[in-house]
Amino acid sequence: MNEIGILFALAGGLLSFFSPCVFPLLPAYVTHLTSGKIEGSQLQVSRRKLYSRSIGFIFGFSVVFIALGASASYIGQVLMNYRLLIMQIAGILIIIFGLQMAGLINFKFLMKEKRFHKEEKTKNMGGSILLGMAFATGWSPCVGLALSSILLLASSSDTLMQGVFLLGAYSLGMAIPFFIISVIISYSLNTMRKINRYLSKLAFINGVVMILLGFLVLSGQMQKISAWLSAYSLF
Repeated sequence: MNEIGILFALAGGLLSFFSPCVFPLLPAYVTHLTSGKIEGSQLQVSRRKLYSRSIGFIFGFSVVFIALGASASYIGQVLMNYRLLIMQIAGILIIIFGLQMAGLINFKFLMKEKRFHKEEKTKNMGGSILLGMAFATGWSPCVGLALSSILLLASSSDTLMQGVFLLGAYSLGMAIPFFIISVIISYSLNTMRKINRYLSKLAFINGVVMILLGFLVLSGQMQKISAWLSAYSLF
């Protein structure tokens, strides 16, 4: 499950960042991180502070996501005798989450918000890390569905390290656009306004990706594809 799973996790993290309940909040998060302020269509902030605080925020949410991945994988290892059942349940749940993200079904209990609110601005690097950890533990529904899907995938992985790599890839998928867009909005917010127009379409794509992942896990094709990729890589 390693190679193909990591690709799905990376895509899941990337699309999670551009979800309608995360991306529009980016200016607020960056303002908290850097103690900057928005003037006109530009975020006024020290570049050095922006880079360091963004890295701290990324480190914070990555630690939590990876720890969750390790925990899910560990539980899966403990229940190894029921692995087939776990994979089938995981596949079904991932499909349901994907349908919800794509807007094809609407279960309200899956969309309960669990956001973190912080009034005071972050004053140092340690605060940036804590804010990143708070973001990861109090994610909004859009991220929760995608993240839960990757955690379910981790729970059916072969080893503990695979679970760690999966959530590492998911974190990387969120980290790269977060850092790039944070730098861009320090020059102009116009790019965000343009991307906002396509968020609903990106949410649909995210859902389709998760549905495909769910079917691969449910049918057992994920393992076959990974085995084929591993064999092919030997040549």
